[in-house]
Amino acid sequence: MRSSTTSSISCLFLLTAIATASAQLAPVQRMPFAEHLEKYDNPPAPPRKIETSPRMVSPYAGFISYHANVDQNGNNIIGDAANECVISVDPTNGNRMTIAWRQFNDVTSNFRQGGWGYTTDAGVHWTFPGVLQNGVFRSDPVTKSDEVGNFFYLSLQSTWPTQTFYCDDLWRSTNGGQSWVEQSPDRGAGGGDKEWFTIDKTNGPGHGFQYQSDDGINCSGGGVQFQRSTNGGVTWQGPITIPGGPVYGTLDVDTNGNLFIGGEGNTFYCVRSSNAQFGGQTPTFDRVTPVNMGGDLTSGGINPGGLDGMLFLAIDHSGGPTNNNIYMLASVLPPGRSTTDVMFVRSTDGGLTFSTPRRINDDANFQAKWHWFGTFSVAPNGRLDAVWYDNRNASNDDSQLFYSFSTDAGVTWSPNVAASNPFNPHEGYPNQNKIGDYITIVSDNTGGNVAYSATFNFNPTRGQHEEDVYYVRVTPSGGATPTPTVTATPSPTATRTPTSTPTATATATATFTPTPTATRTPTPTPTATATSTPTATVAPTPTATATATATATATATATATSTATATATATPTATATSTPRVTPTPRSEPTPRVRPTPPPRP
Repeated sequence: MRSSTTSSISCLFLLTAIATASAQLAPVQRMPFAEHLEKYDNPPAPPRKIETSPRMVSPYAGFISYHANVDQNGNNIIGDAANECVISVDPTNGNRMTIAWRQFNDVTSNFRQGGWGYTTDAGVHWTFPGVLQNGVFRSDPVTKSDEVGNFFYLSLQSTWPTQTFYCDDLWRSTNGGQSWVEQSPDRGAGGGDKEWFTIDKTNGPGHGFQYQSDDGINCSGGGVQFQRSTNGGVTWQGPITIPGGPVYGTLDVDTNGNLFIGGEGNTFYCVRSSNAQFGGQTPTFDRVTPVNMGGDLTSGGINPGGLDGMLFLAIDHSGGPTNNNIYMLASVLPPGRSTTDVMFVRSTDGGLTFSTPRRINDDANFQAKWHWFGTFSVAPNGRLDAVWYDNRNASNDDSQLFYSFSTDAGVTWSPNVAASNPFNPHEGYPNQNKIGDYITIVSDNTGGNVAYSATFNFNPTRGQHEEDVYYVRVTPSGGATPTPTVTATPSPTATRTPTSTPTATATATATFTPTPTATRTPTPTPTATATSTPTATVAPTPTATATATATATATATATATSTATATATATPTATATSTPRVTPTPRSEPTPRVRPTPPPRP
């Protein structure tokens, strides 16, 4: 999203030293207003011979992460990087998804392009056709789908050597993300840095309208702004300043066509426009509600040159008792802390009032750990799914993707479970000291589809791991099933590729079978250890005890045999749902900190 090379003002909160796996973390600072600029400061890297290795398939505790930014043959591209991944799902066919990301063809340059991949088999295999425009600098990708399965891709774009940045344009795909057609001319959608958008999917007068907001660094020269398109993104109306200046947030539309924007200004805000849905009217904002999230958005720390999290706002469209509930979730820095928590609030009265913030991460030693890049989505049936990065199981910054869900509109949340292997977030930087600024999830009635960046692949030439994009499906029953419509043949044998890349096949049920665990090591040979727990107790640590193990050796021949799996087969009752949810302890509401109003941009 934003570059680590910034204006002199930005240097007040950026890193004071380059962070590495063994170095001190950069200072943690509250995100300032209208700063931390995106820069076109590296030309494209020189052409190089493309080298590949087998794609990474990383199983962990019933969840399987599939490598998405692969080449045309499905192999890992050695030496590239990809982050800031946003996923969209075709609501008419859950097997079809697309992920957009920032594509760095070579980590020696931070020149980035608009990359994407698509799948037609529920995320098991991905195709990366290329970038939106070869050799064109792009950043801050955002994708959305409409109710009939069209995908849309909003992206910042710039020219060189004359920099015309902070403007975006919209693309559309009608074939499941396989190809894209630009709707507006280059930079023709207006917009600005850290833009986000949403689509009105109601049956009201605003059906099909698209809305976007930015962080105040934009085409028109300043002010946190909102824009609307009434013709599918072909043209966009002039920008309108948003009251309260909420930045680093997202938008959604309720079932009555009311638009809501969430973000942080002097405090967090939920801002409503009830007339944006009327094409003949100039949108106005008729409700601006301050929201206590229990802390602030930050930059630095575990993600030295980037955000530690954004504010995500989503609305319940279930049609039931919780319909039109407004939810907000973010990784925030509580007062007096140096690490972030995943905090959640809700409104049941259309954004007039919000609940006391509730902490979602349930680790006992949470004050000393990072819970970052928190994001969530609302399923059509009203279930809430939240995921984030978490280093609770490590003595260093190695993080895992964690998951929790709520079936009572966020009043209580399930015990947290790790959904990925650990990875080092400080490796694979593409001449830019961060692993992006956000990850995303889209939910359906049985689970959530997650796009995230991780460093499972090892690059022997550079002697470190690489930033890549992964897809994983999370479900309340513990993962393992890519989607309800896909059935894979269970495999009791731990398999290995010629380069010792762990692989696995997804099982069609939540029954736990021995699963090879891809462990990140300083060499390209991870050790895969599978365990089976008859009680299937969801624990916050990735270690489970079993009477039989299946071990894959570092050679190309797996030594896991059928004798190991004969006693490790779990009974049909061994599901992740056997552990009752723990009701979180209500937390007192922190006092909102007073913050100065930022000076106007020159």
